[in-house]
Amino acid sequence: METTELNQLSQLAHEYLSSLGIGDEYSKYLISGLWMVFTLLITWLTNKLTKSYLLRFIEKLVRKTKSQYDDLLIKRHVLRRLSNVIPALLLYYMLPVIFQPFTENDITELLQKIVSSTILVIILWSFSALLGVVNDIYNTFSYAKDRPIRGMIQIIEIAASFITGLVIVHVLFDIDITKIVTGLGATAAVLLLVFKDTILGFVAGIQLSANKMVSAGDWITMPSYKADGTVLDITLNTVKVQNWDKTITTIPTYKLVEDSFINWKGMEHSGGRRIKRSINIDVASVKFCSAEMIERFKKIRLLHNYIVEKEDELLKHNKQKEGESISESLANGRRLTNIGVFRKYLEQYLQENPMINKEMTYMVRQLQPTEKGQPIEIYAFSKVQEWINYESIQADIFDHILAVVGEFELRIYQLPSGADLSPHHNTKATL
Repeated sequence: METTELNQLSQLAHEYLSSLGIGDEYSKYLISGLWMVFTLLITWLTNKLTKSYLLRFIEKLVRKTKSQYDDLLIKRHVLRRLSNVIPALLLYYMLPVIFQPFTENDITELLQKIVSSTILVIILWSFSALLGVVNDIYNTFSYAKDRPIRGMIQIIEIAASFITGLVIVHVLFDIDITKIVTGLGATAAVLLLVFKDTILGFVAGIQLSANKMVSAGDWITMPSYKADGTVLDITLNTVKVQNWDKTITTIPTYKLVEDSFINWKGMEHSGGRRIKRSINIDVASVKFCSAEMIERFKKIRLLHNYIVEKEDELLKHNKQKEGESISESLANGRRLTNIGVFRKYLEQYLQENPMINKEMTYMVRQLQPTEKGQPIEIYAFSKVQEWINYESIQADIFDHILAVVGEFELRIYQLPSGADLSPHHNTKATL
């Protein structure tokens, strides 16, 4: 039924009420009230039918399709949000009928402007949900993790909101959009100041994505913000990092470009995680190996072949030194040392350890001696990167080192404690 026909119906009702002796003024309010009740009722009924039957029917059809992408329209409530336009349009077209008797005021035009603005907001609301669907679909692709578009989606949302705001101002106040834009140009400096972080975040988001610097799921460390954990989300303005203690650190997006941070993704993809730790040997316990020590070392499976080969090598070398009495001084000739044999033992121990990645660098090396002794460093890569297992592997290695060091008549250096200064302290302790 068109608006003109509804107005004719209002005119017939007005004539009928006049025939009953009801004055024109009262009949206007009565007819408008009846139309208002009718409009509210039909609007409610339309909204109810749309969401209870039409939308459910469409959702059933969508779920029956093989594609999973259209299911996201339901998950994000795109159709449900958009369905609110139907009762709003119905109300828009019924307003002239409701207030037709009051032609002398502008209430109809004002209310239609308000309803029009509401329709624009509903469309923007639905468009925002649709952008969420686009982001969800994009995240299903393998390259989405390295190149997220969340920041781009937010920029589009801001632009859409800005344009919608301009149109709403134009509708409500009859102001030319070009004049609004021109007026905004004069306040561009203020807008740049207000949206500084947003603009910087947008540019940083492009750089992070293009250069594959960081993506959701990466483990990053940023000491300046006390961030050490997994990246949860990268948005236009912030990057959320869940630290290992389960706290959340929020970092401005542009700071990841402006400041330095560590991304552990390379380690996770390399097939190994570095072990780099040292123990300090008491220099006073370092000495040449005696014959008894060498015989004892031969009984250690990991060292047997090495000791036999080294004995032959040293014997041949020392025999070539004519005119030198090897037995007169330990400084003459070449001899095995307990720290050298210990270092070789650790190399063989790493070689046989099934949790050490043999395809990556692994070695045992001496560092520069310090006032705390001679550091012996283990440099290797574990096969697993997961934190708990990695720490367990590392601890097992150094548990063994601390326990076996006494077999080589070496001592671990440690600063004296109160117990060491006690008269009852056992001075024969090796550690």
